Amino acid sequence: EIPVTYQFEIVQPLVFQIYDVDTRYHNIPVKTLKLQYQDFIGEASCVLSEIFTKCDRTLTLKLQSKHRNGAPKDVGLLRVHAEESITSRSAVEVILRCSHLDNKDLLSKSDPFLQISRKVETGGCVPVCKTEVINNNLNPVWKPLCLSMQQFGSKDNPLIIKCYDFNSSGNHALIGQLQTSISNLERLCREKTGINFVKPHDRREKVLKAQLFVDLFREKQLYSFLDYISSGFELNFLVAVDFTASNGNPRSPNSLHYIDPSGRLNPYQQAIMEVGEVIQFYDYDKQFPAWGFGGRTVDGNISHCFNLNGSPYDSEVQGIEGIMAAYSLALTNVALSGPTLFGKVIHKAAEIAGRSLAQNRNKYYVLLIITDGVLTDLQETIEALVKASDLPLSILIVGVGGADFTEMEILDADNGRRLESTTGRVATRDIVQFVPMREVQAGAKPIVQALLEELPGQFLTYMRSRGIKPLNVSQDTMPSSC
Repeated sequence: EIPVTYQFEIVQPLVFQIYDVDTRYHNIPVKTLKLQYQDFIGEASCVLSEIFTKCDRTLTLKLQSKHRNGAPKDVGLLRVHAEESITSRSAVEVILRCSHLDNKDLLSKSDPFLQISRKVETGGCVPVCKTEVINNNLNPVWKPLCLSMQQFGSKDNPLIIKCYDFNSSGNHALIGQLQTSISNLERLCREKTGINFVKPHDRREKVLKAQLFVDLFREKQLYSFLDYISSGFELNFLVAVDFTASNGNPRSPNSLHYIDPSGRLNPYQQAIMEVGEVIQFYDYDKQFPAWGFGGRTVDGNISHCFNLNGSPYDSEVQGIEGIMAAYSLALTNVALSGPTLFGKVIHKAAEIAGRSLAQNRNKYYVLLIITDGVLTDLQETIEALVKASDLPLSILIVGVGGADFTEMEILDADNGRRLESTTGRVATRDIVQFVPMREVQAGAKPIVQALLEELPGQFLTYMRSRGIKPLNVSQDTMPSSC
């Protein structure tokens, strides 16, 4: 057994070298062996994600050595099996409700959310999860929350639940807090009773009228991202590229679309390559839809969702190389124009995801949008994202260039406030991750890592919210509430 830390957001290449170890070295620890004194048999390589995407998590590789003339020679097979090391898959699902919360706003009611933390031995607290924000409500009922026992250790470990009034500045106002445990939450549900919040006041704790109730408590198995992937679920990659005029003339070296003869990648190529190289291993046929938006196509019309490959019928290309080739071709056939509109490409991706969902296909879609400009259709984009939040779809947005991307931050609901349509419909989950390339390049974290680190969580939120289990697990066992 060789322990390896799995990281979805990066490509993790593995190289296996096989040696024939002389018998006199058999009792020597492996790490102290001097390989130059052993007989090299052959080697094989793969990417860690290739193993996990096999249904039995087993990959057979060809072992190869080199002939004296340098040509590779098959010398056998190596079977590699991966197992996920998880302390516990147990979890509880709860629906939390509050009553009689204090009003912290002058012109409206509080916008409450809960933060749950685990107390540690040093006396401090480690935040574990939080609910969504519910606007203008002093008696909120939050969506089901899944609490992993691996995070909390045991049912009796103390938890701190704090209720805040959301403020867009990030300076959230504390409404009240309480100490409880998983066991106590179960008891509250069973007995249909509440527990009062308290608030620090003059070195004492003031008991508030506000109470926390547990409307649902049920234990369940918590399947991991790799459980789904190794059972046959796929991630399908889609790309949309900004062809607006603000990118600059593609023939100019100063353009964001400039194709450098030296082979140096422009920001669009860099984003496609880095994200695509990770996700391609989770897509079985590697047929990727690739679109452009904001460009004037060969028919003279400005289009906000055209096929990069120039085909009037089919948007799919083969592999990451196919996307790169189609992108280069489009730069010669499409004139940069504008404005910057996301709505149509999001609707197109949602249409594909919706069709797949209707056919019960085991696919989850990942749309990468690369743009240099400020959104012109912000509200239409929000409407499309709210609608798409019910679908097996995540959207990654990369901002390139020096534009003001403040509006993009609105789309990425990392502050806890979910997107809301003009009709009052709230997104069921956060499906957007936005990263400005200039900020990532200034730091130590690669752009692909910043973009993809939330994706497994978004995938799991979707699967769990719909009660979807891995394909090798029976779907008919639904736990009952208390």
